[in-house]
Amino acid sequence: MRLAFSISGHRDAADAVAVARLAEGAGFDTVWITEDYCERGAFAVAGAIAASTGRIRVGIGVVNPYTRHPALIAMELAALEEIGGGRTILGLGASNAHWMSDRLGIPFDHPIGRLAESMEVIRGMMTGSPTRVDGAHFRVDAALSFTPPRTVPPIVLGVKGPRALGLAAERADGLLLSFLSSPPYVASVRERVGPRMELAAYIGVSVDGDAAAARDRIRPMVATFLGVHGDHEITRTAGLGPELCARFREGWLAGAPRVDLVDDGLLDLFTASGTARDAGDALARFAAAGLDVAVVRDDGGADPGLLMRTAARLWPDHPET
Repeated sequence: MRLAFSISGHRDAADAVAVARLAEGAGFDTVWITEDYCERGAFAVAGAIAASTGRIRVGIGVVNPYTRHPALIAMELAALEEIGGGRTILGLGASNAHWMSDRLGIPFDHPIGRLAESMEVIRGMMTGSPTRVDGAHFRVDAALSFTPPRTVPPIVLGVKGPRALGLAAERADGLLLSFLSSPPYVASVRERVGPRMELAAYIGVSVDGDAAAARDRIRPMVATFLGVHGDHEITRTAGLGPELCARFREGWLAGAPRVDLVDDGLLDLFTASGTARDAGDALARFAAAGLDVAVVRDDGGADPGLLMRTAARLWPDHPET
């Protein structure tokens, strides 16, 4: 299992570049740029990172075909490939009705079909040849004005529903699993997509000589995302009942995440937290479940260099330089 680092969208662009350089120096496999609304634009930040680094893969994790037409995504991806010399990973997701419809006024319909057609458009245009797609959601007859240095960059899906996972198994180059994807969930996904697909997942890491202090630091984030997920396959596969999931969901919707409900058992299940031994054992469980890349999640507040060094020590196979 390799290590990657996800840069928080709460960091300004210059800080994000500095963090990416730290990750490259620490031997991390990939640096992922998130695009939660309304934070920094992923492609702009990724371009600055690609221009300031030389080896590390640069992942977009993730953008959607609602706010960006797939032809525009192809244009941005092709330019990013030029800047970085072919080190980009494109992450696509469907976003959600809360942001698309409720907050941005964009009709949120047929997310799986839109993802499938957007992949067809992007892959076609990245060849530099004329691309014609006459789909239910996108009708494209266009070509890039240039051929990027790599005409088949990897496209991964950041999805979590059964139908979307099925699409990924058929057409994607990899999967970027959500934060709080437990080892049982990773194992379930691995069984569905087979042994060859690269699986990456966001993982919260919090380590301290005082195990309670380390766990207390990460409890609020876990409570928040358990509320975001609610009663979902991610939580059900981990063994959470619908009643508990509903309580987490209600707290999140009310703006008061239920930190009080996050016990140490849930932290052991969903995170790598506690003492160094606790966290190392947790990473081993993710690796045993079939995870290829553990994406250390940056909350924007912790010292990123310290977090990287901590994660590297937890996983001896990581090629720290």
